[in-house]
Amino acid sequence: MEQAKKMAKIAYQALDDKKGEDIKIIDISGISTLADYFIIANGSNESQVKALVDNVEKELGKNGFQVKQREGYGTANWVLLDFHDIIVHVFDSENRLFYDLERIWRDGKTVDVTLL
Repeated sequence: MEQAKKMAKIAYQALDDKKGEDIKIIDISGISTLADYFIIANGSNESQVKALVDNVEKELGKNGFQVKQREGYGTANWVLLDFHDIIVHVFDSENRLFYDLERIWRDGKTVDVTLL
């Protein structure tokens, strides 16, 4: 769990550095075996979504964490990065509203990055 916290903090910072919008960290460790944390953010356009995704991969990679699976990069309306302990979701604004992962995973706990 400590490793997952470190990863979540790095991912949050990488998203914030590229001006990711409405970044949320949701602790799903108590309700799912998929991962310990979901990190959700959105960008305003395809270029920004890709820049956010690229920066998350770069920053986690520099710290020794490699992406296990990446989905949706080509269309960049919802990109999923699976790092095993954390899963990063980067949306465009429209798709974030449509899929509303925060509502679907509302049983998880929203975490303030300063508490990680």
